[in-house]
Amino acid sequence: MKKELFGIYIIWYREIKKFFRDRPRIIGSIAQPAIFLLVLGSGLASSFQIFGGGGGKEFLSFMFPGIIAMTVLFTAFFSAMSIVWDREFGFLKEVLISPVSRTSIVIGKNLGGSTVAMIQGLIILIFAPIIKIQISWMSVLKLIPVTFLVAMSISSIGIALAARLRSMQAFQVLTNFILMPMFFLSGALFPLLNAPEWMKYIAMANPLSYGVDMMRTVVIGSTALQMYPVYLDIAVTAGVVVVMSILGIALFNRED
Repeated sequence: MKKELFGIYIIWYREIKKFFRDRPRIIGSIAQPAIFLLVLGSGLASSFQIFGGGGGKEFLSFMFPGIIAMTVLFTAFFSAMSIVWDREFGFLKEVLISPVSRTSIVIGKNLGGSTVAMIQGLIILIFAPIIKIQISWMSVLKLIPVTFLVAMSISSIGIALAARLRSMQAFQVLTNFILMPMFFLSGALFPLLNAPEWMKYIAMANPLSYGVDMMRTVVIGSTALQMYPVYLDIAVTAGVVVVMSILGIALFNRED
């Protein structure tokens, strides 16, 4: 048991260390959401009178949790890309033949990628004062476990996919095919309450929709724009973590 826990810690620590050593990655992870918030968000806010004539500030408040979710989505999913990278360069085989079980490898990888995604998502909070969004310290404290849970769900999906992919090119193509629809059909940029019925059904099948819904409820502190009950958001997101982690472990156990 101690050996397995130590293996999980080492893999988790490797992901954290890689993140803090990669300064361009940190800068890029801040620049992309900043562009969405300050350029796209401010531009749309000044162009449309929405939410019953509430204006731009209400739209930015609505969009802000979605941008945090976007950061978590891309970071958590791309953290799984290192599995494909490690496979191509032979490092993954060295990890797989270690005395640590493959279950511990998947758990450590998921925890590491989720921690990095949570950190990058919470960094976006520095933009709140710039766009004049008030977030209480209590909301920030609630946002930490919510962000980590959402990151774990996305990371587990990425790990399950990366477990069987053999090339970086295949992973990148699959990433473009999956991530953008997940993001745009999650309610991150626009409310789904008045969306067409077909879009609502797709959003219900999108695990990120429940994560965005949780984040928005915590950040805004209102249930007026809530799509689903909080217990359903938590249950679905946690369920994705469990199911996709089990799938990822099963696929890793088939690894040669």
